[in-house]
Amino acid sequence: MKSSERSFARRIDLTSLQLFVAVCELGSIGRAAEREFIAASAVSKRLSDLEAAVDTALLYRHSRGVTLTPAGESLLHHARTVLFGLERMQGELSEYAEGVRGHVRMHANISAIVQFLPEDLGQFARTHSQIKIDLQEHLSPDVLHAVHEGAADLGICNLGSGNGASGAQLQSRPYRNDRLMLVVPKTHTLSARKAIKFEEVLDWDIVGLHAGSSISLAMRQAAAQAGRPLRQRIQVTSLDAMCRMIDNGLGVGLLPDRAFALMRGLGSLAAVRLDEPWAERELRLVARDFDALPVTARLLVEHLTAATEPLAATA
Repeated sequence: MKSSERSFARRIDLTSLQLFVAVCELGSIGRAAEREFIAASAVSKRLSDLEAAVDTALLYRHSRGVTLTPAGESLLHHARTVLFGLERMQGELSEYAEGVRGHVRMHANISAIVQFLPEDLGQFARTHSQIKIDLQEHLSPDVLHAVHEGAADLGICNLGSGNGASGAQLQSRPYRNDRLMLVVPKTHTLSARKAIKFEEVLDWDIVGLHAGSSISLAMRQAAAQAGRPLRQRIQVTSLDAMCRMIDNGLGVGLLPDRAFALMRGLGSLAAVRLDEPWAERELRLVARDFDALPVTARLLVEHLTAATEPLAATA
């Protein structure tokens, strides 16, 4: 850190930032003083000192309260980020005091979360009860971006051509395999088929996940190669919503095999094998550098890669 940066950091104190945010939220020095149980004159002095520290005006003061200057708008954004980070730090450190030995930040796509992670993480948690796992669901490209940018220690997703440069710069290891199936109502013309090519599916309206999901990206690429339009009339954000839409006759859809086995009770549905090479998919663990991960994250990687055999799905 440069000497000028150290000097700036020393001139800014957290109490002043907290009071500044309170004034901005309430639009009044007096109301902020009441909420924070401090004299209005003390709040005003803190704000003046803060403006002196940044060498610019942060607030327009008028008879009805205060409004932000452009510099004040910028500081409010950064102050909230700093205070939120401190809250997260306090929360995590308090968990260490209570016995939690570490955290692992993980992002995963919906296929991994629905099909495999509940059992796998449950087993890990029972063995390592003092390690906390922070898991978030994201689309595969966003999982890769989060790991690449350091927002997550580990990711689980499908690697494919639509995932950009982030995936190429990460290390990966195999996790699980699944197969895409065509899901239709049991009364549908295609329900009696044993297998089907994707080009035949293009004759029907399709219920799909969001445009950035790995399944949607694969369908669009396959439709483009076939020179056919993709009639994706309905997009949903969850696999159970997709099943309910299909059950009500709003289209057909592609679902991983184990996900269908877990969700078939959501309607009177049938699954047809999708006879395409890209229907066989591999979910992979990704990290910037597996060897450089914290010990807690390496323990989780060992656990997840030890269970690479797919779980049996009920037919």
